[in-house]
Amino acid sequence: MNTFSRRGFLAASASAIAAVQMPHSAIAQSLVPFKLSATTRTLDIDGQAATVLGLAGPGGQGLTLNPGQRFRVDLTNTLGVGTIIHWHGQIPPNVQDGVPHMPMPLLAPGETRSYDFDARPGTHWMHSHVPTQEMQLLAAPLIVRSPEDLTIDRQEVVMFLHDFSFKTPEEVLAEISRGHAGGHDTGHGVDANPSPTQGMPMQGMDHHAIVNMPGMGGMMGMGDMAMDLNDYNWDAYLANDRTLSDPDVVQVERNGRIRLRVINASAATVFWIETGAEQARLVAVDGHAIQPVSGTRFGLAMGQRLDVEIDLPAGGGMWPILAQREGARERTGLILATQGAEIRQLDSVAESDAPAFDTDLVQESHLIALDALPDRAVDRTHMLMLGGAMQPYVWTINGTVWGQHRPVTARTGDRVMLSFHNMSMMGHPMHLHGHVFQVIGLNGRAHTGALRDTVYVPPMSMIDVALDAGEAARWMLHCHHMPHLATGMMTEFTVSA
Repeated sequence: MNTFSRRGFLAASASAIAAVQMPHSAIAQSLVPFKLSATTRTLDIDGQAATVLGLAGPGGQGLTLNPGQRFRVDLTNTLGVGTIIHWHGQIPPNVQDGVPHMPMPLLAPGETRSYDFDARPGTHWMHSHVPTQEMQLLAAPLIVRSPEDLTIDRQEVVMFLHDFSFKTPEEVLAEISRGHAGGHDTGHGVDANPSPTQGMPMQGMDHHAIVNMPGMGGMMGMGDMAMDLNDYNWDAYLANDRTLSDPDVVQVERNGRIRLRVINASAATVFWIETGAEQARLVAVDGHAIQPVSGTRFGLAMGQRLDVEIDLPAGGGMWPILAQREGARERTGLILATQGAEIRQLDSVAESDAPAFDTDLVQESHLIALDALPDRAVDRTHMLMLGGAMQPYVWTINGTVWGQHRPVTARTGDRVMLSFHNMSMMGHPMHLHGHVFQVIGLNGRAHTGALRDTVYVPPMSMIDVALDAGEAARWMLHCHHMPHLATGMMTEFTVSA
């Protein structure tokens, strides 16, 4: 798979770069819109053909913008069903945000819709906001380069992670929820004004009573209760659409520097990213620069991104970059290799289980923003109680599912603190549309943390974030674990003028 040559990249002007990498990139023309298509494609998963969805740009899956280029895209739906794409990490006008009927309807089969807004630099991605379609891999990288990216002496590599099943998403959801997922709304907001019963995974249930169910707040302090790390065993785990039986091999230079952009696009899998023997530096999360953190293993929840710099040794060889599922042995990854290096086969199962991700919030506590929010008083505070249980499989915010939710409110310009209290035994990557927030509290301790759009809240933990309320509109606030979202774990952040 081709990548940008490190020194060749520097030798070329920004406008002359034509190389592509996996996930395939397309360098935009400043005035001509990108052509992007929601489409089907076929992958080889360990020798078995799989039909999945995708977002095809001029150079393949995904888009890359250079500094100062606008996000100017004509999106065409070539699928046989309606879809809509969310530009995760970007802050477009609300009408272009990509959530069904908030305010735009799904893009009908054959329809084209245009998008045009200022692009925010960093490692981002784009995906369907219909959970079952995201589970079918309707997602792709969205990389927006900074001026530094065009001048610094390093090579860029993208690692795009998925979990995959040969079964349909509906079958997967039915298995996960023990038969209660079929035939109900998937909770992605197709109806802008749902009735009190729409979006309920189990008709007739008193969702206000969920807070008293096993697995909720009554478990606080009960150390003998087991965490639920994974609620589904997927058929495969993919890095750049490949398993470790046939991994993506990226050619690199001896003594080169790599900027590895890792995107967790999986539906329900937290990964540990392992760089092996080579020391690495975590330099950005969710597209925002942080004070560098040294290490060889970093965790990444669904919807999150991380940028890692790796200095390769002077000698030749191969360097696997692995992504192992938390609490399990399954793994995927790619290989960095110098020209002519021998590529040895890697086992898709590690020797031992990976630990649970950041249950003590140590990783998050080490992340410090380079460009923090301006210091100012908080105008309003909202507490969000995250709840749910494995049986019945229902996941809630403040005790209610989507369709019965009470919006979180603010006015444009307000400094808002959102306090996420996870009262369940599963972790929740919480994503807010249309805003960037800063982590300011970890389990009651003040913290000047990273800027993010998706924060992972471990079981029985509390995380506070601060943000400045933006455009007056309805913005989604939800868990990025797709089965949790599909069973109701979503509310809205409603900003008024």
